[in-house]
Amino acid sequence: MKKLIFNFKSKDVKKLKNPKNILGGKGANLAEMGRLGLPVPHGFTISTAVCHLFYQNKKRLNSKIIKEINKELLLIEKEAKKKLGDLKNPLLVSVRSGARVSMPGMMDTILNLGLNDQTVIALAKKTSNMRFAKDSYRRFIQMYSNVVLGIESYNFEELIENYKLTRGVLLDTELDENDWDSLIKDFKNLVREKTKKEFPQNVKEQLIGAIRAVFLSWESHRAKVYRKLNQIPSDWGTAVNVQSMVFGNMGNNCATGVVFTRNPSNGDKNIYGEYLINAQGEDVVAGTRTPQHITKKARISSNDKQLSMEEVMPVVYKKLKQILLKLEKHYKDMQDVEFTVENKILWMLQTRSGKRTAKSAVKIAVDMFKEKLISKKEAVLRLDPNSLDSLLHPTLDENEKINVIAKGLPASPGAVSGKAVFTSDEAERLNGMMQNTILVRVETSPEDIHGMHAAKGILTARGGMTSHAAVVARGMGRPCVSGSSEIEIDYENKIFKTKNNTIKEGDVITIDGSTGRIITGEVKTVKPEISGDFSKLMSWADGFRKLKVRTNSETPLDSKVARDFGAEGIGLCRTEHMFFDEERILSVRQMILSKSKQDRAIALEKLLPHQKEDFLEIFKIMQGLPVTVRLLDPPLHEFLPKSDKEIEDVANSLKLTKNEIRVRITELHEQNPMLGHRGCRLGISFPEIYEMQCRAIFEALIELKRKKIKSAFPEIMIPLVSTEAEIKIMKDLVIRTAKKVQDYFKIKIDFLVGTMIELPRAALRANDIAKHAEFFSFGTNDLTQTTFGISRDDSGKFLNDYIENKIFDIDPFVSIDEGVGDLIKIASEKGKKQNKKIKLGICGEHGGDPKSIHLCSKIGLNYVSCSPYRVPIARLAAAQAELKKN
Repeated sequence: MKKLIFNFKSKDVKKLKNPKNILGGKGANLAEMGRLGLPVPHGFTISTAVCHLFYQNKKRLNSKIIKEINKELLLIEKEAKKKLGDLKNPLLVSVRSGARVSMPGMMDTILNLGLNDQTVIALAKKTSNMRFAKDSYRRFIQMYSNVVLGIESYNFEELIENYKLTRGVLLDTELDENDWDSLIKDFKNLVREKTKKEFPQNVKEQLIGAIRAVFLSWESHRAKVYRKLNQIPSDWGTAVNVQSMVFGNMGNNCATGVVFTRNPSNGDKNIYGEYLINAQGEDVVAGTRTPQHITKKARISSNDKQLSMEEVMPVVYKKLKQILLKLEKHYKDMQDVEFTVENKILWMLQTRSGKRTAKSAVKIAVDMFKEKLISKKEAVLRLDPNSLDSLLHPTLDENEKINVIAKGLPASPGAVSGKAVFTSDEAERLNGMMQNTILVRVETSPEDIHGMHAAKGILTARGGMTSHAAVVARGMGRPCVSGSSEIEIDYENKIFKTKNNTIKEGDVITIDGSTGRIITGEVKTVKPEISGDFSKLMSWADGFRKLKVRTNSETPLDSKVARDFGAEGIGLCRTEHMFFDEERILSVRQMILSKSKQDRAIALEKLLPHQKEDFLEIFKIMQGLPVTVRLLDPPLHEFLPKSDKEIEDVANSLKLTKNEIRVRITELHEQNPMLGHRGCRLGISFPEIYEMQCRAIFEALIELKRKKIKSAFPEIMIPLVSTEAEIKIMKDLVIRTAKKVQDYFKIKIDFLVGTMIELPRAALRANDIAKHAEFFSFGTNDLTQTTFGISRDDSGKFLNDYIENKIFDIDPFVSIDEGVGDLIKIASEKGKKQNKKIKLGICGEHGGDPKSIHLCSKIGLNYVSCSPYRVPIARLAAAQAELKKN
């Protein structure tokens, strides 16, 4: 049988290839600190393999494992010269979780285990401190009852608060041994009342109960949510650490604290932390007492009168400072350390790489390179690409009072306040009056594009992280909270309701697209700061990556933002987004509803100058860089008039009756438009639409050439191709149109023609398509939809169930699924075999997802394309993908 439980001092730990995978981060670091000669209390780690066995065995620990635990316990008892349950010198232990990566506060901890009605007396005699013993016992009852027996903590807190009121005291430290004795009786009565059982007195039963509870906390709701948000696989499991207790609550020469080797908020190279005299670890984080500063400098800068640890315990502080330096040098990263001081003796309870803000992560990485602690490669690998989001968008000022009324999905980062409005027209109207708005919709459609642009933020009741609202908002850099099932929208009365609130049109609300919070009233925001360190780190990243990074953009503003963020071209310019402008939509509707080619030609002639103007601006901004223009893709019904007023406007312009227009709308109706008359199918049926768009592209190029303005290089993309014949017919149309324009203006133009691979058949027959395509751009949003047969806009209703049931590890619209990845790989290999010079890229939302970027790098694509605000994230992820290959 392979080893499942490891003593901190075990030589077997050294033999482990990936100790964190087996011992968890906490267990691996405790063993490592022991090897470095640091003062670590004795203990052992029950490995993550036991967690898997526990769940396989119907959430029970088998007899072999219990036997192993008892064997390891004997070792601790021998090392500590104490015994669990002994009536003269009792051993007390802590039982803590320890996953592979840090999950702060997500799983359970139990301290002071081993106390009962008899060992508490033994502890009091041994330490000559009855108050300390009784305080430790009440803490244990409270913690064990909450974690193992499932009794909510507030029940115990209420008993303590009420007792303090009757005694006329404010702090727990003002209660004496008799007070704690009374409360212990109250606590045990509460346990009897809630569980119909006595509080367990058998110390071995306590230990097994605690270990079981820590394993169970791996599947707790909060742990599952944290894993989902941080893309942590559920099959990793957690380890459990059983460790001899040291006490910070024995008197005034004892203390406990948490300290960072650098400031986790701004990255400054100063010890940063807090401690409490005569306390246990949970007191520091629980906020029941106000902690004191570790350093004198920090105390003075915050005008605090309570003395720092440096002043109260100078000898211990000096030793702590030396250990902190040693740990940072050893791990080559900022450390988050927990410690306890027992009778002036320092003990180290944990070290881990500290959680930090994106701003401090950048500074620490650059500083550590300057300090020769880490290399440039390590500095680039040190940063989480997704964390850069918070550097590029305003965030809420967390010092403000915040009233959260509901939550949704954090679909597009940034925080913003504005008046709630329920229509795009109202958002546009108020924007014209310089008033900020939040557009509140059940879900958005392409028709809301003007309102989404006019609003400062978007809130929807339906749709996932890759819904229309989320995708468009990210592209525009607008904060967005999507799929908030906690809000009920009533368009008729222009209100939305949450469980306890009703928000009327015009009421000010705040949304936080980074966390999904919906808040009443206006909340101050903190502007992002792009530091010199950030630019330096990004330039290092650019030096390592091979994958180019483009942007998805169809407006001059987005194109400029993307260039400023380092985009190397446009990978997707969606021409249909240009059509929703108020000036143009009528011409678009005339074009669609025209029955004759002649009427359609008149409408297209009106649209041509608008399209040309759009391309002129974008080509100017992207000078010298490639711009992939996707010809009209969505089904025509998306542009059709809906209201009576819109129908009347189109009828008048086409000199038809309203009834004739309604009949035409019915003719164009499709049962499943996303798989209907769209993409190149439109080009086959109405070639004049694609001809107009190509003319606009080529005429814009020629105008820039004549004015001697450096232009972008256009790549014309044919959407929704599934056969060789489609791409051949469409490519011939593009070349024919280019020739006409060249002949007319007597100027030569250069361009490429390629296709979007978004259908499984296209991927599987890529060798045929590559005979005519000069590039493939993988439209991973639609490729995912058509591979799974799942509608992206409706999947939010059931995807959580799929993740819950472990059918999916992660939403396939967030990170590329391996099956979709296989299709991309097949198409890439077949495409390259047919055409060695073929360019390969992706332009779906996955282009800004670090996990998907790693896959693209592995397959050997030339570029990824993402929304403007995700360009820096993609640049960093592409560098990391390249470095991890080696």
